[in-house]
Amino acid sequence: MFDLERTFVAVKPDGVKRGLIGEVIRRFEEKGYKVIGLKMLKVTREQAQAHYGEHEGKPFYERLVKYIQSGPIVGMVLEGHQAIAGARHMMGKTDPLDADMGTIRADYALVKEYNIVHGSDSVESAEREINIYFRPEEICDNWSNMAELVIECLRANEQII
Repeated sequence: MFDLERTFVAVKPDGVKRGLIGEVIRRFEEKGYKVIGLKMLKVTREQAQAHYGEHEGKPFYERLVKYIQSGPIVGMVLEGHQAIAGARHMMGKTDPLDADMGTIRADYALVKEYNIVHGSDSVESAEREINIYFRPEEICDNWSNMAELVIECLRANEQII
């Protein structure tokens, strides 16, 4: 059964600073996920607090909030079959030393604190995180994929001939 999901993924400040935006997006697109929202932004304190709200009160909370605000991020909404679990699998475990080779974190991150990417871990957090960073009108989910465009073009050409 086709389980279409949406997830939020962010290239964190360390990934942006290292010029890995295109590489991260390329991997998700090559896997088959559709990018339906994409933007570079400076995370406000309010957004950071909302994003990491479940960690409030923990010793590392302020460090997370400060870090996500330390430079621009590239936030994206991905759509596809089991996008949440699939994207997290592609990113690898939080600590790059524990991540499987070939994952984004194993290939590019050196330490757990600067691990290049963030991805939602559940349907609920995906919806919450998408709403933190994107307004509904910024989600572009009504565009055709290339196969649909080719079929449309071929049908139009048949009608012309």
